[in-house]
Amino acid sequence: MTVLVGTARELVAKRDQWSGTLVLIGQPAEERGAGARNMLNDGLFSRFPRPDYNLALHVSSAMPVGTVGYVSGWATANVDSVDIAVHGVGGHGAYPESTKDPIVLAANIVMTLQTLVSRELAPLEPAVVTVGSIHGGTKHNIIPDRVDMQLTVRSYSDSARNQLLTGIKRIVLAEAAAMGFPDNKMPEVKIKDEYTPSAWNDPQLTARLAKVFRDQLGDNNVFELKPTMGGEDFARYGRVQPAIPSMLFSLGVVERKKYQQAMATKTPLPSLHSPFFAPQANESIATGVKVMSAAALSLLPVAE
Repeated sequence: MTVLVGTARELVAKRDQWSGTLVLIGQPAEERGAGARNMLNDGLFSRFPRPDYNLALHVSSAMPVGTVGYVSGWATANVDSVDIAVHGVGGHGAYPESTKDPIVLAANIVMTLQTLVSRELAPLEPAVVTVGSIHGGTKHNIIPDRVDMQLTVRSYSDSARNQLLTGIKRIVLAEAAAMGFPDNKMPEVKIKDEYTPSAWNDPQLTARLAKVFRDQLGDNNVFELKPTMGGEDFARYGRVQPAIPSMLFSLGVVERKKYQQAMATKTPLPSLHSPFFAPQANESIATGVKVMSAAALSLLPVAE
């Protein structure tokens, strides 16, 4: 957001160099995947000018300050959150025959879910199904009547996303049926209303701006990166119809000495959500303003 403010000031100072309309979006709720959706639903591109291009940056905890990185094509993933409530018939752990054990069923579900990626999608189709939370039971010798699971599901293509979500429901219900769970104890699968779509960096726009970045920072400070399975709701701005060419790029923010030391010792750097992640603020902001302003000026018409 600070880079956005700096870019606004820079472009206002150079107002005699460009014409057209500049739209700056100060969007909330990115981490919840709701901000871009709510702004678009509120008429962002009808109440305000519809842009010819969308640009955004995200800080990188794996790149040194003074650098930027880019990906052409798929840049970030579809992100879905899925809740599964596994119901059972509780009882004494010494008499499992009188119960329907939701913990065993949940364990089977966890393992079978892995076949969605390994055996149902093509090997070159990126996808992730991660069970990030599983809770059930209170005591060594008690079989509980419920286990709750939380999943994150990642993909790039919409077809892969639909196949994964459909497959999760199928596997969960089939595993319960295979273990003889009665109809009134079937698990519940809820796809949460937190969907973030995958981001596509327009290849032509990306190639054009990569040259701008190199002109500003030098070839040694601009990297072509690999796609990530992380999510970013900036993708929604490019998915409106007709589609708007978009690009999300990465801004290096790690102090160079720390970065070089980590590379030399092969020590992992703190990740984005780590309490030890500490960007080198001033130089990071200055670099971000420099490249974002240059990118915008390269796309805006020249003043007549």
